[in-house]
Amino acid sequence: MRIYFRGLIILLLVAHAFPGEAQSMLTRQQYVELYADIAMKEMVRSGVPASIKLAQACLESDNGNSRLALDAKNHFGIKCHDWTGRKVHHDDDERDECFRKYRSAQQSFIDHSDFLTSRQRYAALFSLKPDDYKGWARGLKAAGYATNPTYAELLIKIIGDNELYKYDQMVLKDKRLRVAEGEHMEPGEIRNILTNNRIDYIVVQPGDTPESLREQLDLYPREIYRYNNISRDDLPEPGMVIYIQPKRFRAQEGNDIHVVGDGETMWDISQMYGVRLGRLYRMNQMEQDSTLAEGDTLWLRKRKPADPQKRIIETETEEGPKSMEFEFDPS
Repeated sequence: MRIYFRGLIILLLVAHAFPGEAQSMLTRQQYVELYADIAMKEMVRSGVPASIKLAQACLESDNGNSRLALDAKNHFGIKCHDWTGRKVHHDDDERDECFRKYRSAQQSFIDHSDFLTSRQRYAALFSLKPDDYKGWARGLKAAGYATNPTYAELLIKIIGDNELYKYDQMVLKDKRLRVAEGEHMEPGEIRNILTNNRIDYIVVQPGDTPESLREQLDLYPREIYRYNNISRDDLPEPGMVIYIQPKRFRAQEGNDIHVVGDGETMWDISQMYGVRLGRLYRMNQMEQDSTLAEGDTLWLRKRKPADPQKRIIETETEEGPKSMEFEFDPS
């Protein structure tokens, strides 16, 4: 790559001025210079704009000076959620909330990318232009990243005041140069390859077709149709999630059930959680032509418990054993 990642010489900015003296507070400019390279590298890897990553880090960590950033190397205020690593407790919206703890600031920057790319509520952001930092800022607020009502405006102001958009431009310019020179690019550098339920997927962009996606992503002819339960007559629409690996047999840990929203179909929910459509029907003891109603509860990780008001009775018929369901009064 033509982006040369500066060394850690800038770390001298945060070193002790003299032995035994307190550590100096980082200025915003120093903080940006310190982490711009990892932000650009993560933009190439994940598709999260470097300007957004730097602005969020500045805001969430108080330019690296907050207690959470110093004690837990957590520069983005990411709470524990489904985290299995080290943790620290800190007062935020509520007292003594659980936050992720990292070995290094770099790990925090990487996990921030993984956090955004692995959650469905942020998927629409990756269909924006890679330098649309205003769209990203508003999208993050709309998706619930922060409770502050002015969160988007704060990010936009930080980016504008500090010209952080120039780091997006550097990444994009480097990528254009490599394409012009015919340098080989991995699929993940052409498309934003995201992850949901440990499955790779992309978000459809205007002009995409199954054939163009197959060529760009080096897939076999029927893979897109099979992985996404679509027919050859179905044309992908912009913003649509398309899996490029087989979906899983159950949802990610923590997503045990789903309450059906207005107009949602089994296919919608299958795509939302990365669960195989046939498996979703079987877990919920439903026929393939069953319809959903708003407020229905679907089980995503294990078989739906039997209805206590119903009893399954097996009888012998000429065709063999047959299960029959009867209503009964358990009292």
